[in-house]
Formats: sequence, structure tokens, C-alpha cells
Amino acid sequence: MALVLGVRGAPTFLFLVAVPVLFLLGSGCATIYEPTWDSIDSRPLPAWFDEAKFGIFIHWGLFSVPSFGSEWFWWYWQKQHQSCYVNFMKANYPPGFTYEDFAPLFTAEFYDANQWADLLQASGAKYVVLTSKHHEGYTLWKSKHSWNWNAVDVGPKRDLVDELAQAIRSKTDVRFGLYHSLFEWFNPLFLSDADSYFRTRMFPFTKSLPELYEIVKKYQPEILWSDGDGDAPDVYWNSTGFLAWLYNESPVRDTVVTNDRWGRDCICKHGGYYTCADRYNPGHLLNHKWENCMTIDKLSWGYRRNARLQDYLTIEELVEQLVETVSCGGNLLLNIGPTCEGVIIPIFEERLRQLGSWLKVNGEAIYSTVPWKVQNDTATPGVWYTSKPEDGIVYAVFLKWPPAGCIALDQPYARAGKTEVELLGYKVPLKWISLGKQGIMVSLPQLNGAQVPCQWAWVLKLSHVV
Repeated sequence: MALVLGVRGAPTFLFLVAVPVLFLLGSGCATIYEPTWDSIDSRPLPAWFDEAKFGIFIHWGLFSVPSFGSEWFWWYWQKQHQSCYVNFMKANYPPGFTYEDFAPLFTAEFYDANQWADLLQASGAKYVVLTSKHHEGYTLWKSKHSWNWNAVDVGPKRDLVDELAQAIRSKTDVRFGLYHSLFEWFNPLFLSDADSYFRTRMFPFTKSLPELYEIVKKYQPEILWSDGDGDAPDVYWNSTGFLAWLYNESPVRDTVVTNDRWGRDCICKHGGYYTCADRYNPGHLLNHKWENCMTIDKLSWGYRRNARLQDYLTIEELVEQLVETVSCGGNLLLNIGPTCEGVIIPIFEERLRQLGSWLKVNGEAIYSTVPWKVQNDTATPGVWYTSKPEDGIVYAVFLKWPPAGCIALDQPYARAGKTEVELLGYKVPLKWISLGKQGIMVSLPQLNGAQVPCQWAWVLKLSHVV
């Protein structure tokens, strides 16, 4: 890769690779990826991501200071002039107060990265994605390209990204990732480029791309979660050029995974795994790896002081999302929003710990599984399947305990003398009968509240079924 200056002073990245080639690395070889979508899309997804299944998203930034309505607070207030945001500011802040004035109030005085790391480990998540910069442009690290609009220069006066990266890597087996917004709502360089219908590219080459290279080199994230194309095409963002560097030369080239938000019309089409839309859950198997990024708070990704109890998903709803997502070949990326002081509020902590307790019992039906021949049962609603074919195992996750004490499954067929059925967390094998081509009927144990292995969903482990 070479760097030259264009006629307007914007750096231009020239990639000296014309065709895909192989080069030797010790006894193996590696592909060099071209800066084209055909080449970028051909890169196999590192296996760890599909095996992980479950991650935590953390939306944290200046929007956590007003903590009202949405993390899109600035846009809704100053661009769309939505009345609830305008009235909120009039009622609570003095005349002339600007969004920039929130920065000194972003204190993070209770932020303890080690506590966050402990909670993430307890949740059962295998990766975490932190917003290094949202659409407001404020960076949670001391970026060379965001002078006086970052967490070290103004606000907490700390490198929040570095603290979490170190805590995660020293205390957990969770993989560390970063979210980065390509565009910034009110950056004058971006607005100028947009006015030219993106024929000029001052913003990506002086701001967005340098930030991406900076966070990859400095923090070496194994997930790079891009977002916010600003309705600009991938050519404007030089997305294929950056991804070719990421996959060929970066310090995380062998393990990094990326998503599909690299420019207008890229989503659900190009990149690494697909996200397709926020809260995307198709309910059926896709032929490409995908991720369901969703929030515990149904209405916002950032923390909201005005949230009500009914705005939060219950643990039953979260377990259902996890099970359905994994059954259909996806990963679940579950979002929480800390306060501006750096606190993960109790309801978020409770939900994460509840998921962790469920995964301690039932994790083998989630981690490192693959979709089965069908994803859900047709005889009994609320039953989802995963499998480990190398072990001859099928898992049937049922969301409701049947009051009759038995459950009919019409998809697995028993094999005489070989099929066994277990309830995860319960040591005694279960009795079952074959229904021939109608599947099997499993008799569940009669358990009291203290004996039941978990509270919200249960897993049958079926050995040697077809």
C-alpha cells in the first residue's frame, strides 16, 4: 500500500495488488485480497465467530449525558427539531446550551473496566463490541484525528477504549471488538462532500479512514463493526481499499471479522457477516452468516433515563431471541447502554447475569453448534433445534414446559437401540417412545422449583436421531 497526496491535499491510498496471489508463510500460504468486492467477499469468515454465537454491544457516548429518547438525540434535536427533544432542552438546560456543552458532563467517574469485564464474562458472551465513535463524532479514545472532541481531551480525560480492551484481555476469554461510525452528522467536511454528491472525498481521507487505521493498529479489535454510511457509496468511503489492507496487512488480518455496513447498498450484500437491519431476525435459515444486533431497551441503543419497566425485554424474551437466532444460523449481539458516569444499570446487569446462568446449564446447545435439517418443530410450537453432527447430537430447546409432562417432537426420528434423550442439567436419562414417521414422544421428569435445572427454557439432548 502506498500513500500519496491528491491535488486538494487529501491522502489517496494506492493498492499495488492487481490480481489475487498466494504467498508462503512458513509451511502454509495465504490469499492476498484485492480491493474489489468479489475478492473481499471471498474471504472465509474466521471460524471463531460462528462458534461464539453470543456477544454484547455497548453504546456509550455523549448521548449518554442527556440520556433522553435515543442515542440519536443530537440529530432529533438540532436537525429534525422534534418537539419532545426541543422541549426537553428548554425545560432542563439554559438558553444557548449546545450539544458540545454535554462533553464536560460526560464524566465516567464510576467507570471500572474490570467490573465491566467481570460482568461480560458472567453473561456467557464470547465477544464484545464497544462504540469507539458514534455518529456524533466524539471518540472514546484520544484520536489524532478528533482534536478536542474525544474522551481524553474533554470529558472523563481517560482513554475509555484502552481501559476496556486491557481489562477484557487480562481477565476474560471474551474477544474484543469496536464499533465505528463512518460518517458524522454535523462534520463540515462530510457536509461539504455531501453537497457535492460525494464527488469530493475530503472527509473519508482526512477523518474516517485515518481513524479506522488508528483503532486497528492501536487496539487490534477482532470485530470491526462499521456503521453509518451517510447515504454515501462504498467508493466514497474507499471501503474495499481499507478492507483489503485489513485482511492482508493489519495486525488482526487472520482473526478479524467485519460486518456489511460499508456504504450505501452494501448491507446484506457485501463484507463479512450480514446484519441486514437493526434487530434483524429472519426466523429461517440463511445461506450466509448473519448477526441479530438488538437491544434490551426496545426503544433505544443508548441509556435512557426516561425508560419504563415495560420498555425492557424480559429474560424469557431474550432467551427466545438467542435460541431462535442460533437455530437459524445467526449470532446474537445484545446491546446495553451505560450511563454517562460509567454505570451499567441494575436491570441490564440482571439480564446479562440471567443469560449467563442459563448458558451455564444449556451452553452446549448454543456454542459451536450448527443448524440442523430443520430449525423448529411443527408439532409443538416454541421448539428450536441446533446440532453437533460430529457427535451425533441434536438439541431441542423448548420455551414452555408442557403441563401434561410430555412433549411431542415430529422432526427427530428415533433409531432403535441407539437413541437416548437427556434433559440438560438433569442427570437421569428420560423415557421416550417412537411415533414412527411422526417423530418421538418424550416424558419429562416431575420436578419442583428447586429441582428444575433452569427457569426459562429447557434443552433436550437427543443422541443418534435422524
